[in-house]
Amino acid sequence: MSGMRDIGADRRTAGGWGWFLAWFLVGACAGVGLAAILTVGPAFLALAAVAALPLLRRGPRRAVAGLVSGLALPAFYLAYLNRGGPGEVCHAVSGGQTCTDQYTPVPFLAVGALLLVAGPVIHALTGRRERV
Repeated sequence: MSGMRDIGADRRTAGGWGWFLAWFLVGACAGVGLAAILTVGPAFLALAAVAALPLLRRGPRRAVAGLVSGLALPAFYLAYLNRGGPGEVCHAVSGGQTCTDQYTPVPFLAVGALLLVAGPVIHALTGRRERV
C-alpha cells in the first residue's frame, strides 16, 4: 500500500504551526517581561514560564522557534515608542509642554523584523529536515 499517505504525519505537520503560534505568544510574554523587568516584568516572565511547561511536554520541539518570533513584538513596540527619535521630542499638554529623549527606532525595528522572520524560517527548515 505504498500509495496510501500517512494521515497522522500530515496532521503533525499542519498542527506544527498551531504549536508555533502558542510559542509565539509565550515569546511575546517573555519579551514584555524582559522589557519591563523593573515593573511588571517578573509577572510576565512567570506567566511565560507557566505557559511554556505544557508546550514543552506535548508540542513538537521545532515549534519552540515561535518563541524567537514572539520576541519581535516588544522590539516593535519599542520602535513605536521611539518613533519621533532620535533626540528630544516635545508634546503639548495642558499648561505647557513635556519633552522626552528618544532613541532612533531603526535598531528596534531591524531586530524585530529579524526575529519575526527567523522564527518561521527555523520552524520550516527543521520541519523539512524531520520529513527527509
